Amino acid sequence: MLKVIVFAPLLGAAILGLFGNKMSERLIGLIACSSVGVSAIAAFVAFSKLLGVQPDSGGVRRISETLFTWISVGTFRADFGFVLDPLSGVMILFVTGVGFLIHMFATGYMSHDPGFWRFFAYMNLFMFMMLTLVLGDNFLMMFVGWEGVGLCSYLLIGYFFTLPSAGDAAKKAFVVNRIGDFGIALAMMLIFYKFGTISFIDKEGLVGVFTKAATMPVEALTFSSLWAGGLTTIAILLFIGATGKSAQIPLFVWLPDAMAGPTPVSALIHAATMVTAGVYMIVRSNAIYAKAPMALTIVAIVGALTAIFAATIGLSQWDIKKVLAYSTVSQLGYMFLACGAGAFTAGFFHVVTHAFFKALLFLGSGSVIHSMHHEQNMAHMGGLKKYLKITFATMGVGTLAISGFPLLSGFFSKDEILWKVKSSPILPSNLGLILWLIGLVTAAITAIYMTRMMVITFFGEERFRNNHGSHDGHHGDDHHDDHHSHGHGGDPHESPLVMTVPLMVLAVLSVVGGFVGIPEALAEKIVPHSLHDYTHSFYKFLDPILTPIAASPGNVTGALAQDHHAELMSTVYSTIVALLAIAIGFFLFRDKPLMTMPRLLEQKYYIDEIYDAFIVNPLKSISTTVLWKVVDVGIIDGIVNGLAKFVGFTSRLTREFQSGFTRSYAVFIFVGAVTVLGYFVGYLVFNALR
Repeated sequence: MLKVIVFAPLLGAAILGLFGNKMSERLIGLIACSSVGVSAIAAFVAFSKLLGVQPDSGGVRRISETLFTWISVGTFRADFGFVLDPLSGVMILFVTGVGFLIHMFATGYMSHDPGFWRFFAYMNLFMFMMLTLVLGDNFLMMFVGWEGVGLCSYLLIGYFFTLPSAGDAAKKAFVVNRIGDFGIALAMMLIFYKFGTISFIDKEGLVGVFTKAATMPVEALTFSSLWAGGLTTIAILLFIGATGKSAQIPLFVWLPDAMAGPTPVSALIHAATMVTAGVYMIVRSNAIYAKAPMALTIVAIVGALTAIFAATIGLSQWDIKKVLAYSTVSQLGYMFLACGAGAFTAGFFHVVTHAFFKALLFLGSGSVIHSMHHEQNMAHMGGLKKYLKITFATMGVGTLAISGFPLLSGFFSKDEILWKVKSSPILPSNLGLILWLIGLVTAAITAIYMTRMMVITFFGEERFRNNHGSHDGHHGDDHHDDHHSHGHGGDPHESPLVMTVPLMVLAVLSVVGGFVGIPEALAEKIVPHSLHDYTHSFYKFLDPILTPIAASPGNVTGALAQDHHAELMSTVYSTIVALLAIAIGFFLFRDKPLMTMPRLLEQKYYIDEIYDAFIVNPLKSISTTVLWKVVDVGIIDGIVNGLAKFVGFTSRLTREFQSGFTRSYAVFIFVGAVTVLGYFVGYLVFNALR
C-alpha cells in the first residue's frame, strides 16, 4: 500500500510527460486527478490499517516497508524504504487529500493553457517527491524528496517561462533553497558521524538515530554548545535547511516571488505541502531537539520574529496573492515558534489546519483572479461578493479560520500554540512571555490584513468598472488564455463547479478540522464528557512519537501547563484580540479601502534591496571581475590558450621544414652531410693537435 501511495503520482507524471502532448485536456485532467486520487484512497486505507497495528515497545504504531538496500558502503547503509507512523500518517492524509482537490481545481483554472499537459506532469511529479519526503525511513530518502520538491517548485514557479519575472522568481527560489540544503547535507554527515546510522527507525542489526538520541544527555543551554559538534550543532544545521524550505528569516525572500507561478501551484506547494516540510523535519527529529535546548530557543526566536515581520508586510500588499504569500510566511513562523517552545504537536496541528484554510484562500484568490481576467491588484476589484457568492462565502470561512474566530480550525491550533509558548518548560521564563506577546500581536495583525483583503476585494464600489481592463499593478503571476475571464466582456461571474466544489470541501474542513485537537481545558467547558476522548485525539495520537523534554533549570512557567484556569484565560485573551482585530479591519477599510500604508511596509522593509546591495550585487561583481575575467579568462583560459599558441608556434616552425620541394630536401641533406663531415674532420684535427 505504501508503494501505491508513492508511485501512483509518478506513473501519472510519466504518462503525461511522455504522451501528454497528444492527449485531450479531458484525458490529461483525468489521468492527473485519478493518479492523485488513487494515492489518496491508498493513504486512507493505509492509515486505517495503521490504527489496527499493535504498538511496539515504545508505544508507537508503525508500518515499514523496505524495497531494497540502496547504498551499503562499510558501516554506512541507506535503504530505499518507507515508514508509516502517526506523524507520516497524518501528513499523507492531507497531502494527498488537499492535493487531489487542488488538482481538480486546476483542471478548470488551467483550461485552454497550451502547456496543460506539461503543467500536470510537473504537479504529479511534485506529489511523488513530496510523498517520498514524508514516507522515507531515513534522512537520505527524505533528502531525495526534499530536493525533488525543490526541483518541481522551480519548474512550476517558472511555468510561464516566456515571462522574465517568472524565470527570475524560479531561479531565486532555487538558489535560496540551495543555501538551506547545504545545512541539511552537513547535518546528515554529522548525524552519521555521531550515530553511525541515518535511519529513522530500528531495523534488524541497526539501531535508529532517534532511539540513540533519546538516550543521550541534554546539552547545556549555552552558545558554546553550538561549536561542540553534538546534537545542538546537528539541530541548528537541520534548522538552517528548514529556514530555506519553509521561508524563515533570513531565507524567506523567495516565497513571495514564487507567486509568479499559477495559483494552483501557490495553493499546493507554497501553502499546503512543500513549505511545511521544514516543520515536518523538525517534528520528525524531535528526539534530537529535545536534547538541544539552545537549538530550540533559536527556533522559537526565529519563528516569532518571522511571524510578526511577515505579518506587518502583509498589511500593505495590493497583490491578492502576495497578501496570502506573506501570510504563509507568518503562519510558518507560528509553527516554528511552537516547535521551539517544545510544543511539537501543537506546531504540527497548525500545519494540518493551515493546509485547509490556506489552500482554500489561495484557491479562492484563484477564483477571483479567474473572474477578473487574471487581474491580481485588489485596488482594481471591489464589490465582487454579489457576483462570486460561493467564492465570497468560502473565502470568508477561510479568513475567519486563519484569524482565530472561535470554534473554527485556526482558533484551536493558534490558541494551543500561544498557550504552549506562554507555559513552555524549556524557554527562559521572561523569553516565553515575550514570545507569547509577539504571537498575540501577530494574531491581531493577521486578522486585520486578512479582513482588509476581504473588504477591498468583495465590498464597496466596483472599481473594476473604472479600470477598463487596465492591468496596472499586474505582476505577471498568471498569464494564460482563459475563456471564462471577465476581460472578454460582461460582469464577473462565478467559477465553474470543478473549481467551486474544492472550495466548498476545504471550507467544511476549515470549520470542522480543529475539533480533533480541542485543548483539554476548553473541551471541559464546551464538549460533552462522553466526547472528551475524541476532542483531544490528535495530541494523544502523536504523543508516542515525541521524546519528553526536561524543563530548564529554574524555569517555573512549566507549572502553568497543568493550570486549566490559566489556559482558559489565555484563550479568552486571544479570542478577544481576534474579534477586535476583525472588527478593526472591517470598519477601517470599509470606508477607506484604498488607504495607503507606510512606504516602509509597502516596500517590504527594503529587504530585497538590502540583499541586492550587500549580497547579490557584490557576488555578481566578484563573479564578473574576479572569477570570470581574472580566474576563468585570465588564468584558466590563459593557460589553455597559451599552450595552444605555443603548440601552434612550434607547428609553424616545423611546417617550414616540410615544404614538399625536392630541391629543399636536397639542400637539407647537403647541409646535414656537410655538418656531419665537418664534425668528424674537426674531431680528427683536434686529436692530432693534442
